[in-house]
Amino acid sequence: MSTFMGYERPNGDIGIRNHLLIIPTVICSNQVCNRIMQLVPGTVAIPHQHGCSQIGADKERTFEVLAGTGKNPNVGGVIVISLGCEVVDPYALAEDIRKTGKPVEVIDIQSVGGSVKAIQHGTDMAKRMMAELERQPKVPVPFSKLKVAVKCGGSDATSGLSSNPALGEAADSLIAAGGTIVIGETTEIIGAEHVLAQRCATPDTADMLYHIVGRFEREVERMGADMRGGNPSPGNIEGGLSTIEEKSLGCISKCGKAPIKGVIEYAERIPEGGLYFMDSPGNDIECVSGMAAGGVHIVCFTTGRGTPTGAAVVPVIKITGNKRMFERMEDNMDVDVSGMLDGMTSLEAAGERIWQEIIEVADGKWTKAETLGHQEFSINRIGPSL
Repeated sequence: MSTFMGYERPNGDIGIRNHLLIIPTVICSNQVCNRIMQLVPGTVAIPHQHGCSQIGADKERTFEVLAGTGKNPNVGGVIVISLGCEVVDPYALAEDIRKTGKPVEVIDIQSVGGSVKAIQHGTDMAKRMMAELERQPKVPVPFSKLKVAVKCGGSDATSGLSSNPALGEAADSLIAAGGTIVIGETTEIIGAEHVLAQRCATPDTADMLYHIVGRFEREVERMGADMRGGNPSPGNIEGGLSTIEEKSLGCISKCGKAPIKGVIEYAERIPEGGLYFMDSPGNDIECVSGMAAGGVHIVCFTTGRGTPTGAAVVPVIKITGNKRMFERMEDNMDVDVSGMLDGMTSLEAAGERIWQEIIEVADGKWTKAETLGHQEFSINRIGPSL
């Protein structure tokens, strides 16, 4: 298969899903968004705790993540729900998303007369927009258009030995097809950053990689904290990981062997073609939300301990190399590559298994997280609230 069936957006982007996204500009409009989502099947809401009492870079990050999520190619249309007095400008947000050419509407709770009227107005609007989206046809798309994020969480000793290197093989397959891979989790490469730096395509890219690691370490020092208090986590340690370095070496194997073409900031638009590193936290939901805001279509998520979480606008493929965990949490896991550990499956065969799952999900197959309704979303913070 050289193509998959996707949705062509007015700006040339291609989506593998066709969500109508309901965006609250502020925590105060979360419940209105949630009620509209409950009343109109096919809509997705992204409640969050931000949008008010934020300044400077923190305010800008909230805006950028909300706008980037609305611009994600898996989103076909957007309704912005504002309270009416928050620091995030709903009309500026809508206008930024409209640059993609997709339909965007705004509802102001205070102006329409409160939550009940906003829910009624939003529900009517969402039904009309969903009807339009459902008429949109799919078109054949080459895999060179596909952007996939690689992520790990709830890691154990099997992650670095099986699922992560197998995912690295699949990542190489996508890059060979002209597609894009993005890896993140700055906290998860510490102790192995020199290994990734050696793979950077240019000295400037290597310098940027060292810069973001140093920036994080300085912030930890400023807080007077010891990173080893939370990394490896108690679950990581119980699963057999002993040090940050051991965890990091396993982590970086999931992005394959391609050169790193660039280092980008959290939620920044991801370029097309090749391997990129996004400065992002190890926290699963914050990291994945930043990658979705950057424009990925799919997240491939390895886990040895097991985690059910998904994402709001992108399908998340769960991959494990832990046979006992797969059998215990089969409801949540998509791909089992534990055969690598007993010699029944080669690294190449395991990578091909993941690559085939990526192909099927791009072509419309639902992941376990999608089927279970997981739509987690969280914005990484920079500064304090006022």
